Amino acid sequence: MILDHIWGLYAHPRQEWETIEKRHESMMYSLVHILVVALIPAICSYFAAAHIGWTVGAGDPIKLTEQSALMMSVTMYAGSVMGVFALAYLIKWMGETFDAAPDMSQALELAAYTATPLLMVGIATLYPVLWFVTLALMLAIAYSVYLLYSGVPIMMRIPSEKGFIYASSVVTVGLVVLVGMLATAAVLYSMGFVGEYVH
Repeated sequence: MILDHIWGLYAHPRQEWETIEKRHESMMYSLVHILVVALIPAICSYFAAAHIGWTVGAGDPIKLTEQSALMMSVTMYAGSVMGVFALAYLIKWMGETFDAAPDMSQALELAAYTATPLLMVGIATLYPVLWFVTLALMLAIAYSVYLLYSGVPIMMRIPSEKGFIYASSVVTVGLVVLVGMLATAAVLYSMGFVGEYVH
């Protein structure tokens, strides 16, 4: 069950990776996991942006109209799901270089569980204070990277030294993709694609 794996990845990650590797759920199972967990940041950020308001510094909370917040959340949901698929493709593509040769189902499984802390940290947006959400996001990124480093050797059945280099390569390319996405968001923001604020 999805929740069992989530708890295991936080409580005893290496053992949980071994359990996941032995079971190898279907691609549909990983897809359902991504589609469900990606709802967390989308729903929470919608509620925070439309009903609570973001606090940046000492000013009044900044709110978006419900329509703008909904558009932002749908975009965030689609981006989260596509990001996990991009990570899975990256894992599969780099696999041959490290003598792993995972199929797409294995790569998606590894990507889905690695991205879980990043998606679940969306709960933090229910307290929409910029410093708090940024801190929570940094911790989630660190834990996701840890999960990737601990999961690659187990899931790909390769030695830990080779797994370390494999995971480092995935992290490096993943960070380049993330910076590209942030740059795109910044350009769209500067062009006025930010939605309407509530005054």
